[in-house]
Amino acid sequence: MARTHLDQLENNSVYILREAFHAFRNIAMPWSMGKDSSVLIWLSLKAFFGKVPYPVLHIDTTYEFPEMLEFREWATAHYKLNLIVKINEEARARGVGYEWHDPVTVTHELKTVALQQVLAEHKFDALITGIRRDEDPTRAKERYFSPRNAQYEWSYKDQPPEFWGQFASSAGEGQHVRVQPLLDWTEADIWRYIQREKIPIPQMYFARNGERYRSLGCMPITKPVKSNAATIEEIIAELDETKTSERAGRAQDHHERNAMQKLRAKGFM
Repeated sequence: MARTHLDQLENNSVYILREAFHAFRNIAMPWSMGKDSSVLIWLSLKAFFGKVPYPVLHIDTTYEFPEMLEFREWATAHYKLNLIVKINEEARARGVGYEWHDPVTVTHELKTVALQQVLAEHKFDALITGIRRDEDPTRAKERYFSPRNAQYEWSYKDQPPEFWGQFASSAGEGQHVRVQPLLDWTEADIWRYIQREKIPIPQMYFARNGERYRSLGCMPITKPVKSNAATIEEIIAELDETKTSERAGRAQDHHERNAMQKLRAKGFM
């Protein structure tokens, strides 16, 4: 049988996961419990014969939706995941929070700095992330294997070439590489794959009372979109018509000009 578009995406992602696992000695997968990271868990199970061989890392801002935390506990047990939960306790003790600070400041402190802390603690040399090029113009500049320097910074103006499947598969002292198996996937691809594979996801993505979430983040700064799409078929049909961006409900992206690019340059996922 001829390979479908989803088969090709799946095969490429599995190849990238296996290349990363072979290349790096201490690898982890950040996990938001959203649709993209749920697909990454599924692809990892396929790549490594039913087991996720690296820890999954949840950066907990303490502003998570209760439903997401419930899904985290279910999925950890269901997939037998090695889960690491990291909170920037020092920032929370200083009072950093959405009640008193702007979304970019809180995102940097409670997500990016927390990620830097856990990288320093565990000495991870690679992180498998679920970003896609179609989500945001800044993410479109990424590579499959994207290096970060010892200060956790990303030089989006100086990306390594990736000719003939050759990747930046090593990290210097204190550095790490972001491995991004979903770069070529679109939002619709993700949904079609979830539908085909019957992948469990949080129910917040489906319409309730005329609204649903397209992208999930911290509760105070994540807003639903108007929608009556209560099934995957209806979500895919909606994506064909909508002019609203996937991350329109994520306040940190729109707080200031080039907010996402500034956050990512400093190490944000």
